[in-house]
Amino acid sequence: MVPLIALSAVLILAMCALAYMLATYALPFLFAITVTRFAFATGAGYVGAGIVGIVAGAAAYGVLAYLYATLRSPILRLFISVIFAVPAAIAGYALVHGITGEAVPSEVWQQIFCIAGGAFVGLSAMARLADPSMFDAR
Repeated sequence: MVPLIALSAVLILAMCALAYMLATYALPFLFAITVTRFAFATGAGYVGAGIVGIVAGAAAYGVLAYLYATLRSPILRLFISVIFAVPAAIAGYALVHGITGEAVPSEVWQQIFCIAGGAFVGLSAMARLADPSMFDAR
């Protein structure tokens, strides 16, 4: 019984880490999904749409990371980090809302937890973008 409880705790932590990474990189991911859907709707097929989506997501992340690394104006850097962090905050809010929907009966506390979770994920996305080691090509 104890190993099963330990395994479930490890799997829950792994899922939280995966959801956190997805929420942190929400902008390139959502851009890739949008481009994939558009490519599929215009007749690219499954494989073609998948390739186009992967390239579009990588390009969106690369362009934002390059702009953030090369621009020296603090206002422009802040603007880019906000563009990167707003979808992450929305994804964090939705993630916490999905979790607290069944666990927290009070609507007020559910919203408090959701706003706190969205703020945490949005601020952590901004902090990850501000980390200079993120742009090292090693």
